[in-house]
Amino acid sequence: MGEGPGRLIVSLYGLFTVAAGSRSIYQLVAQYDRAPLAYLLSAVAAVVYAFILVTLVRGGESARRIGIACCALELAGVLVVGTLTIVTPSLFHDQTVWSYYGADYLFIPLVLPITGILWLRRAGAATTAA
Repeated sequence: MGEGPGRLIVSLYGLFTVAAGSRSIYQLVAQYDRAPLAYLLSAVAAVVYAFILVTLVRGGESARRIGIACCALELAGVLVVGTLTIVTPSLFHDQTVWSYYGADYLFIPLVLPITGILWLRRAGAATTAA
């Protein structure tokens, strides 16, 4: 992913993969009965982040397409979970990575998939132009 914005996007996906993954593993092992839905959603978020990270690092046209699809899935998850935590807070007995559109994480979970899609589309256009 080269330099500049691409490197930042890769770094953020790496950070979120580790953060969401380690948090969800701990919560699923130590506190599962407290808020299983929230902890499972955080684990799903970590898996999605990991897929996107791999596609960004791997490169290539098929990885780019999979990355765009995963970013769209991530954005949908953030929007659905974020809206549900506002409309039906009783559904979640604890926070997820995507709760309140990622407010606990400076809204990065909301902005990151949009940025990822734009970056991957730009990379595809650059490859096509070359």
